Amino acid sequence: MGLKHKLYMTAITGAVLLGTAGQAVAIETAARNAILMDYDTGQILYAKDHQKMVPPASMSKLMTVYILFSKLKDGSLSLDDTFSVSENAWRKGGAASGGSTMFLNINEEVRVEDLIKGIIIQSGNDACIVVAENIAGSEDEFANLMNRTAKKIGLNNSSFANATGLPDPNHRMSVEDLALLARRIISEFPGYYYLFSQKTFTHNGIAQGNRNPLLYSMAGADGLKTGHTEEAGFSLTASVKRGDRRLIEVMTGTKSNKERSEEAGKIMSYGFREFDNYDMLAKGQKIAEIPVWFGTEKTVGLVVSENVKRTIKKNKAAKVQMTAVYDKPVKAPIKKGDKLGVVKVTIPGQPDFEVPLLADSDVQKLGLFGTIGENLKYLVFGEN
Repeated sequence: MGLKHKLYMTAITGAVLLGTAGQAVAIETAARNAILMDYDTGQILYAKDHQKMVPPASMSKLMTVYILFSKLKDGSLSLDDTFSVSENAWRKGGAASGGSTMFLNINEEVRVEDLIKGIIIQSGNDACIVVAENIAGSEDEFANLMNRTAKKIGLNNSSFANATGLPDPNHRMSVEDLALLARRIISEFPGYYYLFSQKTFTHNGIAQGNRNPLLYSMAGADGLKTGHTEEAGFSLTASVKRGDRRLIEVMTGTKSNKERSEEAGKIMSYGFREFDNYDMLAKGQKIAEIPVWFGTEKTVGLVVSENVKRTIKKNKAAKVQMTAVYDKPVKAPIKKGDKLGVVKVTIPGQPDFEVPLLADSDVQKLGLFGTIGENLKYLVFGEN
């Protein structure tokens, strides 16, 4: 008993876990805060002050949209429902305010679908306030709903004071939270996500273009939201899909539209150029068959507990090591799903981790006479 067996599994077909994929020092950016995340694995490929709570400007409208999409999904709203425009929404978010607007009119009845387009494409502050007032009764109450929602979905570095992202000392998000929120929008609402890729929208005879620069300059770009205030600088939450890979990027604090576009393109290109995703292990994949002592079966299989996919730097993929570690033989009784070992995974530049190996079947313990027979065989012949 107790012999430690190791199997080196150096061939991989794919890769890795939540964590960092050797980011931070590979490139530099003029952005004040930045993050690049792989959509499938959730891994961070690049980060710069990514957990600091900063003014998100209009990027925080993604939370307003998230709440709208949630209500569409649960059936409490439909795209054809209409919301009424209050004088408050018109004055605070309309053209006279000087901010981004959908050019709504007082007492206008507006379809929810049009309000969503007004928020996403035109960045309308008036549209956000209309949504807040019609869903929660007031913008303050809607901000409370935003904060409750943020806590529920694990945005730990976010604090909302309004539905628009207009300057407020209590309105803050980290770029990491914005990336996590973007990932949720893409995964939870595939039927509505296409709205982020639309380049123009016309309401009340006024056409406006989507401000996301990557929609016009980078193949595969399909969302999400720009932001700009004097304090936040020119900011962007963006996503690009190429083939089976999708990356999410968030950045704040660039000095101009031009710099925002250039820095966003540089970081996105780095992620696609330097990294790839690898399917390392498959749930149920058999790694070994090990002997059983005092069992009704002579052996039991060890299978992988979960799918393991990781994002790895392309020049490091050949250096990945996977080692199966388990004791043999194992003593009956055994239940299917019992943890009998692990696969230890080492990826250069990332924290080591382990994946459980589970028994693939039940093995009952032999009765008294069977146990005596097995002991006699062991005494005569040694380990079976």
